[in-house]
Order: sequence, then structure tokens, then C-alpha cells
Amino acid sequence: MKRKFLNYISILALILIASCKPGDFGNINISPNSPSTAQTYLLLTNAERQVGGLVSSVTGRLFTQQNSETLYTSESRYQLKVYDYSAAYNNMLEDLVLIIKLNTDAETKALPSVISGGSNANQIAAARILKAFVFQAMTDRWGDIPYSEALQGLAKPLPKFDTQQSIYTALFKELKEAGAQFDNGAALKGDFIMGNSNAKWKKFAAQIRMNMALRLSKVDAATGKAEFNAALADGVLASNSDNIFYPYLLESANENNMYNNYNVAKRYDYTIGKPLLDYLQTNADPRLAVYAEKNNAGLYVGMPYGITQGQAGAYTIGAFNTAGAFVPGSVSAFGSKFRLQNSPVSIYTYAETSFAIAEAYKLGWITGTPDDVNAAAKYTAGITASLAQHGITDATAVATYLAQPNIVYSPTDAIKQILTQKWVANYQGYGFEAWADWRRTGFPVLSPSPAPLNLGGQIPRRLGYTTNEASLNAKNYAEVIARQGPDELNTRIWWDRP
Repeated sequence: MKRKFLNYISILALILIASCKPGDFGNINISPNSPSTAQTYLLLTNAERQVGGLVSSVTGRLFTQQNSETLYTSESRYQLKVYDYSAAYNNMLEDLVLIIKLNTDAETKALPSVISGGSNANQIAAARILKAFVFQAMTDRWGDIPYSEALQGLAKPLPKFDTQQSIYTALFKELKEAGAQFDNGAALKGDFIMGNSNAKWKKFAAQIRMNMALRLSKVDAATGKAEFNAALADGVLASNSDNIFYPYLLESANENNMYNNYNVAKRYDYTIGKPLLDYLQTNADPRLAVYAEKNNAGLYVGMPYGITQGQAGAYTIGAFNTAGAFVPGSVSAFGSKFRLQNSPVSIYTYAETSFAIAEAYKLGWITGTPDDVNAAAKYTAGITASLAQHGITDATAVATYLAQPNIVYSPTDAIKQILTQKWVANYQGYGFEAWADWRRTGFPVLSPSPAPLNLGGQIPRRLGYTTNEASLNAKNYAEVIARQGPDELNTRIWWDRP
């Protein structure tokens, strides 16, 4: 009986196996949490998730001395030469290209997995803008980079390097077209930076164009002027309510990097740089109490910038005790506003927009000739907006600060004042913007590390290419070096002119 039962089971199993296709295991290997069909709104979320690493990077803040290192001082001494951009190509840019492809191809554009992310036009427009933002950030950091032949997989495994000038031309066109592409169809889904708002995406695109236009002030002022005014006409940030932030969360999967450094890792690697703190203190700036905490002597003391690791050992910024309270050290720590788990990081702000417009007035780009009246008004508006952004709205306090001798608008020193205040307003925000401003104008006035480790000993003007380019893309790498200059930190990129 037992043998007959076993034979019956064996025959039944053979019938079931025969009825299955080879390799068909039914639903056994299908994870309900890992969809086999690309959901475009999840691709957008994933791409935006990686924006946090770009805008929160400490590198730009260190090069502009808004921050100082307290433990390992190599980056503020410019020892690091090679910076890797492969993750941007292989992750966020690939996701954005796929969003565009799925929403464009006739065979996929109507699939539920695609249209659930919003209308085809809205998804394509948002993906194009974010893609342009990433490429603009990359070309401003490295100069010439793969662009026209990039992201083509095996069709172009070794892409050429496009000139920065040609990339800028392409990005101006891309951003204008994308900004005009939004329609009244289904709203975006998965967009946690702009809140699925077409209007905010349009302002974001115009803001990128405005900042790009100012980069051309020395290399191609005519194009810069035209592009600046076109962006201004299309609508940029008009108040603090338009500010664009990367929103960190109250969870470990997406928390502020300085919270992680202080509260989780207990490393205390970074704090406010002495050059910035000294400027705030010299001018009785009310933002000082927001930007930094007092040290163990009840004073505001900035961390010296770019000193040796041995010298840095003489300073401490404090630490959390066993009760969870922060105990200050000999130099000021970051203000608590900037190191909460969910502290947002500013990407673009109305204050910085106002300073950009003030500079354009001073350059004569808006009215045709240098206009100190409007430049002064926008300069003042930028300072006021930055103060308000950090909770300083008392009319007397604002007026007192604006009346400071070094703060009152001076036609003679206007560009220096505008760019220095823009640097202050950018604190703990998108530091690469401040670095770009410093490279193209020389303001704020900064001195390089007193103990530099790079060739030439000066503040870097670009980042070095990933080593993979020299070894795997040797022909194109050799061509870009011959055209742009040595793959060194002190090589100027296209728009960076003395």
C-alpha cells in the first residue's frame, strides 16, 4: 500500500512538471516588493534621493572655507585630486534617461507602470530638468565631461568628452524646452523635492539657467546677458516661500549628513570655518547665533582652516555625553538648526537669487548700463531674505545690521559685497554654487590653506577625473587633457577666467 501511494505521488509530480515550461517556477521567485516592470514614479524618487549627496557634499563648503575639518584635514589641504563621477552616470542619470525613454516610446508610454507617474509630458519635462541639473553640476566641477555620447550603454562604452562650452549651449536649450513641456495632464508622482508641482519645476529650470548665465560673465558676457534675462522673464524664485530644499527625514535611511556625523558616527569631523565665523563676528551679524554654537568658554570661535592634522588636534568642537546632551569644546560647533536628523539643505534660495539679480544690475545686464539703484535694492533684499530664512525678522535688528559700515551698499565695492553676502547666505547649503561664484569672481576674498598638499598650493579650481578614464578610456582622456589642460586641481575650466 505504501509503495502504491509513493508511485501515485511520483506520477502526479511528473505530470505537474511536464505541464510547466522549462525554467518556470511559478510565483516562487517573484518578490512582491521588487516589481519586474519599471515604475517610473519610483525611478524619479530614486533619482531625487541621490540629489541629497550632491547638494550636501562638504567639498564645496571646504573649498570656500564655510566649513573646516577638525580631525582629518586632507581635503581642506587639497590632497584629494581624483573625484569619481561614475555613480551619477550609472545611477541617477540612468534612471532619468529611462523615465524619458519609457514615456516616449509608443510601446511603453501608455503602460500602467508609466502613466501612474503622471502625464508623459510632465514626467519627461521633470526628468529632463533634473538630468540637466546633474550635468551642469558635473561640468562645473570637472570641466569637459562625457555628454553627447554618454548614457548609451554598449553602443558607446567609451564616450568622448564634450567641451564645457558645447555642454552649456545644449543645457540652455534643454532647460528651456523642458520648462515649456509641462502640460495640464495628470500630476507627477514620486517627486518629493518639488512636491509634484509643475510650477516649482519651471522655476527650478529657470533658476539653473540664471546661475549658468552668470558663469559666462567673463568668457561670453553677451550670451550670459541674453540667457540671464530670458531666465528672469520665465520666472525664478520670488520669495522665501519659493526656496528649494532637499528634505531630509526623521529616519536613518535619509537623514542629514551632519546629523549622522555628530549624532550617529560620533566623529565630529566638520564645523564652521574660522573665515566665515570671523566675518560674521566682525560685522555683528545676527545669523552668527544660528550658524554656530558657543564654545566651552561661552565664545564664538571658528575652527582654523586647512591646518595640519597635528595642529588640528589642539582643537575640539565638543561631543555628546552619555545623557545625550552636546558638551561644547574649544571651537564652535555647527548651529543645531543645521544638524538635526531632518534638517533640510537648501539648493536654491530667494536670497541667493536676489544677489544674482543685484550682480546683473551692477553688470548692466538688465538695464543696459550699470544700475546701482536697483543693484542696491536687490542686495538689501537678499540680505533681508537670508535673515528671515533664519528667523531674524525684527525690524530693528534687520535695520541695525544693514547700517553696518561694511554692509551698506557701496558702488565701488558692490560686486565684492554682493558675492560675499551670497557666500554667507549659502552656508550649509549647496556649497558647489558658492565655489563656482568664488572661481568666477574671486569673492569672497579667501587665502589658501597654510599647509597645502596640492600642486601649486592654491585653492582648487576643478576636480580631477576618475582614474577609470585614464585606464579604460585612454584615447578620449588624452584628447581632453590636450584640449583642456593638465588633469590637476589648478587647471581652469572654460568659464573660469582671471
